[in-house]
Amino acid sequence: MDHQQPRVAAVTLTLLRRAEHVLFVALLLVGAVRAARSGRPPVGVLITAVAVVALWYLLGVVLARHARRPAVAGLWFAGLTAGWIGLAALSVDFVWLAFALFLLAMQLLPRVVGPVVVAGLAAVAVAAFSLHEGRLSVPAVLGPVIGAGVAIVIMTVYRDLREQNDLATRLLADLTAAQGQLAAAQRRAGTLAERERLAGEIHDTVAQSLSTIILLVKSAAGRWPDAPVAAHHHLDAAVEAAQSALEDTRRLLRALTPAPLAGRPLTEALGHLVDDSRRLGLDARVTVDGLPYALPTPVEVALLRAGQEAIANVRAHAAADRVNLTLTYLPGTVSLDVVDNGRGFDPDQPLTSTTGTGLGLATMRRRLTAVGGTLVVESAPGQGTAISASIPTEGETP
Repeated sequence: MDHQQPRVAAVTLTLLRRAEHVLFVALLLVGAVRAARSGRPPVGVLITAVAVVALWYLLGVVLARHARRPAVAGLWFAGLTAGWIGLAALSVDFVWLAFALFLLAMQLLPRVVGPVVVAGLAAVAVAAFSLHEGRLSVPAVLGPVIGAGVAIVIMTVYRDLREQNDLATRLLADLTAAQGQLAAAQRRAGTLAERERLAGEIHDTVAQSLSTIILLVKSAAGRWPDAPVAAHHHLDAAVEAAQSALEDTRRLLRALTPAPLAGRPLTEALGHLVDDSRRLGLDARVTVDGLPYALPTPVEVALLRAGQEAIANVRAHAAADRVNLTLTYLPGTVSLDVVDNGRGFDPDQPLTSTTGTGLGLATMRRRLTAVGGTLVVESAPGQGTAISASIPTEGETP
């Protein structure tokens, strides 16, 4: 809706009301001057009668600004009509004031009552002309009748315009309120989305690092009596995992890019991920197909998190000893495939939430969807698992 429409209509209505005031005052003054020149009625009576009607009309203008009750408007109009009848009885020059009353009747009175009152006022005007002239002439009849008809048409249009303006004003207020509610809903949705994003970040970083630390410490504790050197290596790896968790925690607080991506390309970050896995005894390899090209940060983050989650699942659930990561750059698409030789699972069966696998895959899928990507999981019991994360990169070329 055009926000200017109610304002333009309001200005138009204001101009119409002012035109009514000008018409009433002009007809009253013209009638007073002509009556004074004719010498009938006496000047004192004329001035008093005109002053009373003028003050009563002014009272109505003031009341219209402070009291808009229909009953008050009806009483005021009845008093004004009585004053006009008194003036018309004093001089025929005041009969033409009926035209202003026609407009007021159509404006103030109900839609059905207004035309009836206008017809009655026209009849009074015709009677006043006949009374003063002593006969019933055609102009004396046609003048009030035509004036009444014109007033009915004009004020019907005026009333419709006023109702449309009121409706437009209400609709604009409703639209403004709806826009405010929509903005609030969008803010709430943004807050929830940010909470989900942070939950995924914590799961992919801090939670995985803590899980790795637990595995390393348990392994070191089991090997310490017989293989202290190997246990020492596991403890060193646990310290590195703890440092990585600390870095990720600080990054979350700073809302920066992932620590592995800070200052290094995605290929190098995946290589660092593979190196960490090898230190844990997992034969991990990364291969890059195609010519690497620059990717938006959200795309790199989504692919890195997919690789981290896949490696974490392999270590925690797959019982695999080998995993291959393949990063493929194609015109318009970049993908990361993670394939292991573990125990596999049935993708059609609900994943258990107690192990965290279901949450990890759901988080991975949600993160990829946020950047327009897709996740495909292929697995079968005893046949390992293949995970493919693919993201379109329109406009990116090698």
